[in-house]
Amino acid sequence: MTTADFATTPHRSARGRGASVNLAGTDWPLYKLEALAAGLLAFVALLVITQAMQPAVLVAAAVTVVVWWARRLYWAGDRITRTGR
Repeated sequence: MTTADFATTPHRSARGRGASVNLAGTDWPLYKLEALAAGLLAFVALLVITQAMQPAVLVAAAVTVVVWWARRLYWAGDRITRTGR
């Protein structure tokens, strides 16, 4: 059985890699969940607007990748700033 343990606020992981959310006993970095949510939102919005699956899937994939890497780099920069390296 899969469970989700959502805290009211994301917590910092023990490894110092930014905020994370515990899903089914595994810490997921918050940037990954944000990217998946952005991709899903883009997919649904484009599917409603264009009523065509191909552009909706391609744009959603692109949005997911861009948000994933942008947020990952943001958290990496935040960690560097906090540690002074």
